[in-house]
Amino acid sequence: MVDKIAPGADILDMDATTLAAKIAGQELTSLEVTEAFIAHLQRIQPQLNCLVEDRFEESRAEARKADQDLANGLAKGRLFGVPISIKESFHVAGMRTTSGLPHRRDLVEEQDAEIVARLKGEGAIILGKSNTPVLCFCQETDNKLYGRSNNPWDPARTPGGSSGGEGALIAAGGAAVGIGSDIGGSIRFPSHFNGVVGFRSGNRQVSQEGSFPYISNPLQERMLGIGALAKSVRDTRLINEIIAFSPPEPSSLYSFSINIPFEQLWFPVDHPTATAIQAVRQFLQEQFPISDEQPPYYQESAAMWQNIMSIDGAREMAEIAFGANPIRPLPEYLKEVFFHSSPLHRYFTWALLAAKLVKPSPRTLRDIEKTITEGDPKITEYLDSRLLILPVYHTPAPPHGVVIRELFSLTMSFKRYLPFVTYINTWGLPALVVPVAESPAGLPIAVQITSRVGNEDAIFRLGEILEQEFRGYRRCPI
Repeated sequence: MVDKIAPGADILDMDATTLAAKIAGQELTSLEVTEAFIAHLQRIQPQLNCLVEDRFEESRAEARKADQDLANGLAKGRLFGVPISIKESFHVAGMRTTSGLPHRRDLVEEQDAEIVARLKGEGAIILGKSNTPVLCFCQETDNKLYGRSNNPWDPARTPGGSSGGEGALIAAGGAAVGIGSDIGGSIRFPSHFNGVVGFRSGNRQVSQEGSFPYISNPLQERMLGIGALAKSVRDTRLINEIIAFSPPEPSSLYSFSINIPFEQLWFPVDHPTATAIQAVRQFLQEQFPISDEQPPYYQESAAMWQNIMSIDGAREMAEIAFGANPIRPLPEYLKEVFFHSSPLHRYFTWALLAAKLVKPSPRTLRDIEKTITEGDPKITEYLDSRLLILPVYHTPAPPHGVVIRELFSLTMSFKRYLPFVTYINTWGLPALVVPVAESPAGLPIAVQITSRVGNEDAIFRLGEILEQEFRGYRRCPI
């Protein structure tokens, strides 16, 4: 592939792959790179509120040691000496994992999450942890412990969620690469809204050990994906190779056809998003067989996702959030709306109320389990040699508060606005987000590429083509 990073580019613009090579080649020192990111994070933090806990002094010490190890011929690892950031929901030894809950503010973890251990084993240096909504339970990023994160392209707009702090941080160039998780668009919303490349792994392809809250329900666990928010497709591939149980097998991209629903998109998107999809379609149709059709189970997947996430009225989440106190979401929601006096953000208590309202019956769950049992092999066959391209959301990043109103409305408007992301979660598919355009207001617009588990190599290959032809990652000049 052609490297889009210009010679002499700023450290902040460089992806992890480039920085690893420059550190290994002694063109840059790990300490020099680490200091550049620390200084930049200190500049952007007041406006973005993306970082909730730093380990800057530890990072400096680790960078000095990396430089010494390199001089002594002891360097090893694909991310040797490279500074990265981590979503707050992953345990890092010596750091807190609060999930935005005040009653967890003093809990310090003693052990790394499995993916964190793997990243450290490849030489990565962790700069700090990024903001999330309460228990990662919303697609906007705000909580009562750390406050609201903002989109660097327009701070009045949402960075998305739940990896919203990570998306904003990487968009502004605050680390070489970041790590997030996604059970309902939580990597893909922030990637789309902030203009970064994002990848979520497929069903049980990456360990969730040390991720909080741990997802124990099998129907929910299959929907969880973990991966990178990055400056390049090659970095998302690299991170996936490090943290996944096994790397994907190589494939021939030109043995695949591509489905890009446009006339059959069914769900509404705004004009700039539709224009971006059409531009991608016109470009790819010169190289690949292109279809325009609804994939199997397309229209029902959002309702299935909502039912699965509302199992038992999300009681496990409520128990964690309320701790030793009685579970009373409505009084806490009203306290926060009228008096700003609840320790729980109103987004979270409103989401709990919505989950309680749509709590599925045992019969509904049996029907969902039957549909998944029947549907998994059909979708696997459908996507065996096919890639599917969808938008991520119907608009670029909206103002703060709009996403929560659209996705947790009593009118069930999530059925209109959530299918693009929930199709992938419901069926446990890997997906790559690539920025391809900008709105007239300069806001990023992305598409997502998905296929069955096992076709990740083809997904990455197509993503590299799109990032070279279209917008790709551009650091927000904040």
